[in-house]
Amino acid sequence: MIFVPLPFVVALLLLILLAALLRTTDQAKVNRPFLALIALCALQTFLVGLRWGYDLTALRYVLPVLAACVPPLTLASFRCLIARSDADQGGSSWIHWLPPVAIALLLVAAPQSIDIVLVALFLGYAVALLQLGKRGPDALDEARFDKAVAAHRALVIAAAALCISALFDLVIWLDFEWTRGDHAALIAGNGSLLGLLMIGATTLVAASAKAVPEPAQDAVQTASPEQDREILSRVEALLAGQKLFLDENLTLSRLARRAGVPARQISGAINRLAGRNVSQYINDYRIAEACRLLRQTDISVTAAMLESGFQTKSNFNREFRRVTSLSPATWRDRNRQDNPTEA
Repeated sequence: MIFVPLPFVVALLLLILLAALLRTTDQAKVNRPFLALIALCALQTFLVGLRWGYDLTALRYVLPVLAACVPPLTLASFRCLIARSDADQGGSSWIHWLPPVAIALLLVAAPQSIDIVLVALFLGYAVALLQLGKRGPDALDEARFDKAVAAHRALVIAAAALCISALFDLVIWLDFEWTRGDHAALIAGNGSLLGLLMIGATTLVAASAKAVPEPAQDAVQTASPEQDREILSRVEALLAGQKLFLDENLTLSRLARRAGVPARQISGAINRLAGRNVSQYINDYRIAEACRLLRQTDISVTAAMLESGFQTKSNFNREFRRVTSLSPATWRDRNRQDNPTEA
């Protein structure tokens, strides 16, 4: 009977995720970091299967270098959900090429230290990832509002996955220190793959949040960041007057360009004056429109969802309950009972 290591199964699942992303997106160029990350995770798990399932010891020189590529590519993937001016504040991108180069050098100079260096690398990038999203969903200003919360949750899970990978690398190092690697095959071949699978799955969620790009426009800086009311008035004019909230690809970055106000000032003004994040603020407008459609027309709940700017039923139902404390169908029944002449 042919032995099929678990890593091969995980690699197949990752390839299915990659195929799903390629099939569902029309912006492959925008999602290149996400595509590359899933492909890298699939390749690494396949090679892990060969290394520990069929004892191909020569791969021990390749796997650490590939592993060192995962954290920087994970960070780069989520950075593409942030406007370039903000994402580039952390420093030059060339720095993120150093980890795989350093690991390659350590393979020659100090191979015994590689596992500990990988642990530090994964933990360091997990912290960097959390720093990237420390402002919550509003930090991902290039993500569509209906997917911003899910994308931010994916960011946090991806950071946790990096920590899990670091933990298993540490356990493998301890296993070699204490038992000369008697359990390394079991640990590396099964346990650490959980981290890679989590990264691949969360990448699919985050990639779907990327909005269709539009030409960049120069934003007009406001006179003072403290003018929250003036900023909110501009935003309300776009949302209420021009019904910009109906744009399914609306992002904080796009809203900022239309308002002529920096994205951080918009999110700050909404946080302070409205007491909620930008995604919730936009969704309040969308839910109000959905309620109008449900009350005044006979269209289906799904049609009302789509016409009010939502794209996923789960997000629509969640936000509808947040605003009204009812499901869309229940809300329609109760309001039509209260207003029978409008039915």
